[in-house]
Amino acid sequence: MKELLYTIVENLVDNKDAIDIIEKVDNDSDTIILELNVAETDVGKVIGKQGRIAKAIRTVVKSYASSQNKKVIIKID
Repeated sequence: MKELLYTIVENLVDNKDAIDIIEKVDNDSDTIILELNVAETDVGKVIGKQGRIAKAIRTVVKSYASSQNKKVIIKID
């Protein structure tokens, strides 16, 4: 999941070195929490107008996670 999110975000931002993804796993509920941090100047590019890009990113990653019988939560800081 982390690699998929990184690949998507990498193509959206200008400062690729500032991408930081923290992966936390909750084994009880098979939930993966991904915390995404990008440079301050790139936050708008990741979120998009009215959150459309963020919603699309979440949809793609959640679709992949459901094929693996897992749940994923993406937090954008």
